[in-house]
Amino acid sequence: MADEVAKAVEECARAAKRAAPSIAAVPDASIDAALSAMADHLVANRSAVLEANGEDVTKARADGMSAGLLDRLTITDERLTGMADQLRLLAGAPHQERSVPVAALADGLRLVERRRPVGVIGANYEARPNVTVDVASQLIKSRNAGVLRTGSAALGSAQRLLDVVVAPALVEAGIDVAAIQLVPRAEREAAAALVRLPNLVPLVILRGSGDSTRALATEAATHGVRTLAHADGGGVLYVDAAADVEKVRSLVAESLDRLGVCNRLNLLLIHSSIHDRVWPGLSEALENRGVRASLPPHDHPIGYEWALDSEREATVTVARVDSLAEAVAVANEETSGLAAGIATEDESAAQAFFDGYQGTGVFWNATTRLLDGFKLLGVPETGINIDRVPGPRGPVTYTDLYVRQYAVLPDRS
Repeated sequence: MADEVAKAVEECARAAKRAAPSIAAVPDASIDAALSAMADHLVANRSAVLEANGEDVTKARADGMSAGLLDRLTITDERLTGMADQLRLLAGAPHQERSVPVAALADGLRLVERRRPVGVIGANYEARPNVTVDVASQLIKSRNAGVLRTGSAALGSAQRLLDVVVAPALVEAGIDVAAIQLVPRAEREAAAALVRLPNLVPLVILRGSGDSTRALATEAATHGVRTLAHADGGGVLYVDAAADVEKVRSLVAESLDRLGVCNRLNLLLIHSSIHDRVWPGLSEALENRGVRASLPPHDHPIGYEWALDSEREATVTVARVDSLAEAVAVANEETSGLAAGIATEDESAAQAFFDGYQGTGVFWNATTRLLDGFKLLGVPETGINIDRVPGPRGPVTYTDLYVRQYAVLPDRS
């Protein structure tokens, strides 16, 4: 069985690689036409997409999937409209400059940075069928071919989206339909197979639970495959001594509108000098969202990500801190480094928090739910990268999916 799964993944990868040169050469107008057509087909096939998704949701619910994961799996009518709107915005977004002048060199030469597609990019994601459209659209916009792999829970929805949205849009725009592949196998072995093909799929986007994503990243590294991994999340909110109580209540409520997402409120740190005054209101805000507080002494790591706990996802960890510096240290050392915010009316405190926090997104009197490609940048994302090294960090979009090539040529200006 494992050999059959690996063969299916490799066949998809080879088909995508054959199509990669053609999509790399497609004119800007054809790329944008494909994205616009995807939006049109999504709306026109609304019933078919929602039907397939409904079947996935019904099966997942019968299998005991948690409420948070069911929320991720579900495509509502409103979410489908939002997906189409995002596609249209992406179609109108500017294309990357393919050739950027860098410097004049000696001997009548000049240096140019050329931005080239990776070729084939893989993506592994679980119960989030909307990611099928998000990633496919980003790959198309960046002129990369792709191999998408999702788990059994979302495979029906993903296949329908490929069949009635992505594929016909590519055909209409004159783009090789083989450029976007969906692995037709639901077995977990397919994910491991995808990160073992360095000559076919040199880069794989990983989205999913922390442990499984880290394991795939490790496997990829042993095979020479690079990854953009979105493994861990969890938003932090530090309530400073100079916080506005009503603003904090609103921030807590806004940060918990969805519990199964990575950028929701996960850890609430409250300055000890204001704790007793603000806690009654914050406790009520949590209760209104149906969320319980995990209070000291904690029987879990302080940065434990509740969104990945199917039995206790409706939980927020709450802790006192005695200073802003302590809050920064906790956010830096005890959490994933995805996002942290400060609630304060003291500008100097906000600046100190911004200077001290090392994570991907930092917020002042704003919810960490804003750490999202569409909300921040106006285009869909392939995921949020939290690596603390140079390279794409934060919401990864089509502008990040290229490799540099340095070209030296005669200066004929």
